[in-house]
Amino acid sequence: MSERIHDLGNGFWSIRGDLRIGGVLNVGTQAALVRLASGGFVMLDSYPLRGAVREQVMVLTDQGRDMRAVLNLHPFHTLHCAATAQDFPQAPLFGSHRHRLRHPGLNWRPEPVESPEVAAMFAADLTFSLPRGIDYVSRDERVHAGSLLAWHPASRTLHVDDTINLMPVPRLLRPLVRNPRVFLHPTLPRALLPQAGAVRDFRDWLHGLAALTRDLRWLCAAHSGLRDFAPGQFGPELLAAFRRIEDRLARAEARRS
Repeated sequence: MSERIHDLGNGFWSIRGDLRIGGVLNVGTQAALVRLASGGFVMLDSYPLRGAVREQVMVLTDQGRDMRAVLNLHPFHTLHCAATAQDFPQAPLFGSHRHRLRHPGLNWRPEPVESPEVAAMFAADLTFSLPRGIDYVSRDERVHAGSLLAWHPASRTLHVDDTINLMPVPRLLRPLVRNPRVFLHPTLPRALLPQAGAVRDFRDWLHGLAALTRDLRWLCAAHSGLRDFAPGQFGPELLAAFRRIEDRLARAEARRS
Protein backbone atom coordinates (compact mmCIF):
# COMPACT_ATOMS: atom_id res chain seq x y z
CA MET A 1 0.00 0.00 0.00
CA SER A 2 1.21 3.53 -0.77
CA GLU A 3 -0.02 6.93 0.35
CA ARG A 4 -2.61 8.29 -2.05
CA ILE A 5 -5.60 10.60 -2.13
CA HIS A 6 -8.69 9.63 -4.12
CA ASP A 7 -11.23 12.23 -5.26
CA LEU A 8 -14.57 10.40 -4.92
CA GLY A 9 -16.51 13.39 -6.15
CA ASN A 10 -19.02 15.79 -4.63
CA GLY A 11 -16.66 17.03 -1.95
CA PHE A 12 -15.17 13.81 -0.56
CA TRP A 13 -11.51 12.78 -0.76
CA SER A 14 -10.32 9.46 0.70
CA ILE A 15 -6.74 9.50 2.01
CA ARG A 16 -5.11 6.09 1.98
CA GLY A 17 -2.11 5.87 4.30
CA ASP A 18 0.55 3.53 5.59
CA LEU A 19 0.55 1.88 9.02
CA ARG A 20 3.37 -0.55 9.67
CA ILE A 21 3.15 -3.10 12.46
CA GLY A 22 6.56 -3.56 14.01
CA GLY A 23 7.91 -1.30 11.31
CA VAL A 24 7.48 -4.07 8.70
CA LEU A 25 3.92 -5.26 7.97
CA ASN A 26 1.92 -2.48 6.32
CA VAL A 27 -1.75 -2.90 7.28
CA GLY A 28 -2.72 0.53 5.97
CA THR A 29 -4.95 3.18 7.47
CA GLN A 30 -7.14 6.03 6.29
CA ALA A 31 -8.38 9.55 6.75
CA ALA A 32 -10.71 11.67 4.64
CA LEU A 33 -11.27 15.26 3.62
CA VAL A 34 -14.84 16.53 3.32
CA ARG A 35 -15.90 19.87 1.83
CA LEU A 36 -18.68 21.52 3.82
CA ALA A 37 -21.64 23.05 2.04
CA SER A 38 -21.22 26.13 4.24
CA GLY A 39 -17.57 26.52 3.21
CA GLY A 40 -14.34 25.03 4.48
CA PHE A 41 -13.46 21.42 5.18
CA VAL A 42 -13.37 18.82 7.91
CA MET A 43 -10.94 15.94 8.24
CA LEU A 44 -12.18 12.51 9.27
CA ASP A 45 -9.52 10.79 11.40
CA SER A 46 -5.92 11.88 11.81
CA TYR A 47 -3.02 11.03 9.53
CA PRO A 48 0.44 12.62 9.07
CA LEU A 49 0.27 14.20 5.63
CA ARG A 50 3.36 13.91 3.46
CA GLY A 51 4.54 14.46 -0.09
CA ALA A 52 2.00 14.78 -2.89
CA VAL A 53 -0.93 13.96 -0.59
CA ARG A 54 0.00 16.82 1.73
CA GLU A 55 0.44 19.21 -1.19
CA GLN A 56 -3.02 18.43 -2.54
CA VAL A 57 -4.72 18.76 0.85
CA MET A 58 -2.98 22.06 1.52
CA VAL A 59 -3.97 23.44 -1.89
CA LEU A 60 -7.60 22.44 -1.33
CA THR A 61 -7.71 23.92 2.18
CA ASP A 62 -5.81 27.17 1.49
CA GLN A 63 -2.73 25.90 3.32
CA GLY A 64 -4.89 24.52 6.11
CA ARG A 65 -6.67 27.80 6.88
CA ASP A 66 -10.01 26.39 5.64
CA MET A 67 -9.92 23.31 7.90
CA ARG A 68 -12.90 23.76 10.21
CA ALA A 69 -12.48 20.64 12.38
CA VAL A 70 -10.73 17.29 12.77
CA LEU A 71 -13.08 14.45 13.75
CA ASN A 72 -11.31 11.42 15.23
CA LEU A 73 -13.87 8.65 14.85
CA HIS A 74 -12.19 5.47 16.13
CA PRO A 75 -11.21 5.43 19.82
CA PHE A 76 -8.23 3.16 19.14
CA HIS A 77 -6.87 5.15 16.18
CA THR A 78 -4.80 7.59 18.24
CA LEU A 79 -1.28 7.39 16.81
CA HIS A 80 -1.50 10.42 14.54
CA CYS A 81 -3.64 12.89 16.50
CA ALA A 82 -0.69 15.11 17.46
CA ALA A 83 0.65 15.27 13.89
CA THR A 84 -2.70 16.35 12.48
CA ALA A 85 -3.20 18.88 15.27
CA GLN A 86 0.16 20.38 14.33
CA ASP A 87 -0.81 20.55 10.65
CA PHE A 88 -4.10 22.34 11.43
CA PRO A 89 -3.55 24.18 14.72
CA GLN A 90 -6.62 26.40 14.32
CA ALA A 91 -9.04 23.50 13.67
CA PRO A 92 -11.05 22.25 16.68
CA LEU A 93 -10.25 18.65 17.60
CA PHE A 94 -13.03 16.19 18.37
CA GLY A 95 -12.51 12.67 19.72
CA SER A 96 -13.65 10.05 22.19
CA HIS A 97 -12.61 10.12 25.84
CA ARG A 98 -9.80 7.69 24.91
CA HIS A 99 -8.36 10.21 22.45
CA ARG A 100 -8.28 12.82 25.20
CA LEU A 101 -6.65 10.40 27.64
CA ARG A 102 -3.96 9.47 25.12
CA HIS A 103 -3.22 13.05 24.13
CA PRO A 104 -4.14 15.26 27.11
CA GLY A 105 -1.98 18.11 25.86
CA LEU A 106 -4.03 18.70 22.70
CA ASN A 107 -6.80 21.25 22.48
CA TRP A 108 -9.82 18.94 22.48
CA ARG A 109 -13.37 20.19 22.26
CA PRO A 110 -15.36 19.05 25.30
CA GLU A 111 -18.13 17.42 23.24
CA PRO A 112 -17.34 13.73 22.55
CA VAL A 113 -17.17 13.00 18.85
CA GLU A 114 -19.93 10.40 19.20
CA SER A 115 -22.31 12.84 20.95
CA PRO A 116 -25.59 14.18 19.53
CA GLU A 117 -24.14 17.69 19.84
CA VAL A 118 -21.36 16.92 17.36
CA ALA A 119 -23.78 15.14 15.03
CA ALA A 120 -25.92 18.27 14.97
CA MET A 121 -22.91 20.49 14.18
CA PHE A 122 -22.20 18.64 10.94
CA ALA A 123 -25.67 17.34 10.06
CA ALA A 124 -25.83 19.40 6.85
CA ASP A 125 -23.02 17.30 5.34
CA LEU A 126 -22.49 14.12 7.37
CA THR A 127 -24.59 11.54 9.16
CA PHE A 128 -22.84 9.70 11.97
CA SER A 129 -23.83 6.21 13.07
CA LEU A 130 -22.69 4.53 16.29
CA PRO A 131 -23.21 0.75 16.40
CA ARG A 132 -25.63 -0.50 19.04
CA GLY A 133 -25.10 -3.67 21.05
CA ILE A 134 -21.29 -3.40 21.16
CA ASP A 135 -18.76 -1.35 23.06
CA TYR A 136 -17.55 1.83 21.40
CA VAL A 137 -14.48 1.90 23.67
CA SER A 138 -13.73 -1.63 24.82
CA ARG A 139 -11.80 -2.17 28.03
CA ASP A 140 -9.92 -4.88 26.13
CA GLU A 141 -7.26 -2.98 24.15
CA ARG A 142 -7.26 -5.72 21.50
CA VAL A 143 -10.97 -5.28 20.64
CA HIS A 144 -11.37 -2.64 17.94
CA ALA A 145 -14.80 -3.53 16.52
CA GLY A 146 -16.46 -0.36 17.79
CA SER A 147 -16.19 2.85 15.77
CA LEU A 148 -18.22 5.87 14.72
CA LEU A 149 -19.20 5.60 11.06
CA ALA A 150 -19.58 8.68 8.83
CA TRP A 151 -22.01 8.72 5.91
CA HIS A 152 -21.57 11.45 3.29
CA PRO A 153 -24.78 11.53 1.24
CA ALA A 154 -23.49 13.94 -1.42
CA SER A 155 -20.86 11.45 -2.62
CA ARG A 156 -22.76 8.37 -1.35
CA THR A 157 -19.65 7.40 0.62
CA LEU A 158 -19.43 5.50 3.91
CA HIS A 159 -16.20 6.05 5.87
CA VAL A 160 -15.71 3.30 8.46
CA ASP A 161 -12.79 2.31 10.68
CA ASP A 162 -12.66 -1.40 11.54
CA THR A 163 -16.35 -2.23 12.19
CA ILE A 164 -16.91 -3.10 8.52
CA ASN A 165 -14.05 -4.38 6.38
CA LEU A 166 -13.18 -5.59 2.92
CA MET A 167 -11.50 -8.97 2.45
CA PRO A 168 -8.30 -8.44 0.43
CA VAL A 169 -8.20 -10.34 -2.86
CA PRO A 170 -4.87 -12.14 -3.44
CA ARG A 171 -3.03 -10.84 -6.48
CA LEU A 172 -3.31 -14.14 -8.37
CA LEU A 173 -7.11 -14.19 -7.96
CA ARG A 174 -7.77 -10.58 -9.01
CA PRO A 175 -8.46 -11.49 -12.66
CA LEU A 176 -11.21 -13.84 -11.41
CA VAL A 177 -12.52 -11.98 -8.33
CA ARG A 178 -13.15 -8.31 -9.05
CA ASN A 179 -14.65 -7.17 -5.76
CA PRO A 180 -13.35 -7.82 -2.24
CA ARG A 181 -15.90 -9.36 0.10
CA VAL A 182 -17.58 -7.33 2.85
CA PHE A 183 -17.00 -8.73 6.34
CA LEU A 184 -17.42 -7.60 9.94
CA HIS A 185 -14.53 -7.09 12.31
CA PRO A 186 -13.27 -10.40 13.79
CA THR A 187 -13.30 -9.03 17.37
CA LEU A 188 -17.03 -8.32 17.18
CA PRO A 189 -18.03 -11.27 19.45
CA ARG A 190 -15.75 -9.87 22.18
CA ALA A 191 -17.15 -6.37 21.70
CA LEU A 192 -20.75 -7.37 22.52
CA LEU A 193 -22.25 -5.65 25.53
CA PRO A 194 -22.76 -8.10 28.44
CA GLN A 195 -26.55 -8.07 28.28
CA ALA A 196 -29.37 -10.01 26.71
CA GLY A 197 -30.42 -8.63 23.35
CA ALA A 198 -26.99 -7.30 22.37
CA VAL A 199 -26.93 -9.27 19.11
CA ARG A 200 -30.48 -8.16 18.30
CA ASP A 201 -29.51 -4.53 18.92
CA PHE A 202 -26.48 -4.85 16.66
CA ARG A 203 -28.51 -6.58 13.95
CA ASP A 204 -31.19 -3.86 14.09
CA TRP A 205 -28.52 -1.17 13.85
CA LEU A 206 -26.99 -2.93 10.84
CA HIS A 207 -30.37 -3.06 9.09
CA GLY A 208 -30.79 0.65 9.77
CA LEU A 209 -27.35 1.34 8.31
CA ALA A 210 -28.19 -0.69 5.21
CA ALA A 211 -31.35 1.41 4.75
CA LEU A 212 -29.47 4.68 5.31
CA THR A 213 -26.81 3.76 2.74
CA ARG A 214 -29.07 2.01 0.25
CA ASP A 215 -27.66 4.04 -2.66
CA LEU A 216 -24.04 3.76 -1.47
CA ARG A 217 -21.38 4.09 -4.14
CA TRP A 218 -18.13 4.00 -2.12
CA LEU A 219 -17.08 2.09 0.97
CA CYS A 220 -13.87 3.40 2.57
CA ALA A 221 -12.53 0.85 5.05
CA ALA A 222 -9.58 1.72 7.26
CA HIS A 223 -7.22 -1.18 6.73
CA SER A 224 -8.55 -2.71 3.53
CA GLY A 225 -9.08 0.04 1.01
CA LEU A 226 -11.87 1.30 -1.22
CA ARG A 227 -14.61 -0.42 -3.12
CA ASP A 228 -17.30 0.94 -5.40
CA PHE A 229 -20.82 -0.49 -5.40
CA ALA A 230 -23.82 -0.29 -7.69
CA PRO A 231 -26.91 1.29 -6.11
CA GLY A 232 -28.65 -1.26 -3.90
CA GLN A 233 -25.67 -3.64 -3.83
CA PHE A 234 -24.06 -2.75 -0.49
CA GLY A 235 -26.97 -3.46 1.86
CA PRO A 236 -27.49 -7.12 0.88
CA GLU A 237 -23.74 -7.78 1.06
CA LEU A 238 -23.56 -6.13 4.49
CA LEU A 239 -26.45 -8.19 5.86
CA ALA A 240 -24.98 -11.36 4.34
CA ALA A 241 -21.77 -10.63 6.25
CA PHE A 242 -23.80 -10.49 9.47
CA ARG A 243 -25.59 -13.76 8.73
CA ARG A 244 -22.25 -15.52 8.30
CA ILE A 245 -21.33 -14.76 11.92
CA GLU A 246 -24.77 -14.56 13.56
CA ASP A 247 -24.52 -17.97 15.24
CA ARG A 248 -21.08 -17.13 16.62
CA LEU A 249 -22.40 -13.85 17.99
CA ALA A 250 -25.37 -15.62 19.61
CA ARG A 251 -23.03 -18.04 21.37
CA ALA A 252 -20.86 -15.16 22.55
CA GLU A 253 -23.92 -13.33 23.88
CA ALA A 254 -25.03 -16.40 25.80
CA ARG A 255 -21.65 -16.60 27.49
CA ARG A 256 -21.51 -12.89 28.33
CA SER A 257 -25.07 -12.11 29.45
